[in-house]
Amino acid sequence: MFATYDDQNIFARILRGEIPNTTVMETDHTLAFRDINPLAPEHVLVIPKGAYISHDDFALNAGEAEIVDFIRVTGRICAELGVQPSTQGAGYRIISNAGTDGVQDVPHYHLHILAGRPLGRMLSAG
Repeated sequence: MFATYDDQNIFARILRGEIPNTTVMETDHTLAFRDINPLAPEHVLVIPKGAYISHDDFALNAGEAEIVDFIRVTGRICAELGVQPSTQGAGYRIISNAGTDGVQDVPHYHLHILAGRPLGRMLSAG
């Protein structure tokens, strides 16, 4: 579906400051912001600042500092939202879509943190 990174995708444009966002957290390697069409009371997108297409691309090609920062930012956001089950939060779901079968819409690696209500099962059979 996405053979090469498209530097005109919406997340690349957000990173360049061409499109505004509601920033939740930002570090040297990671940007997290509110989804403009939230599917749950808490819906935060987390993206690396590097040009990675999907989770596997990021996992195989990002530097160690980028990967550690991305994971830590994700944990810090869950803590700030108060949804960590380990500290009496009600829980959350993390989703990352990749490629055609994964129904990836934006060719920049990102994950969704969804929380604030029961989210149901992940997939239906079939």
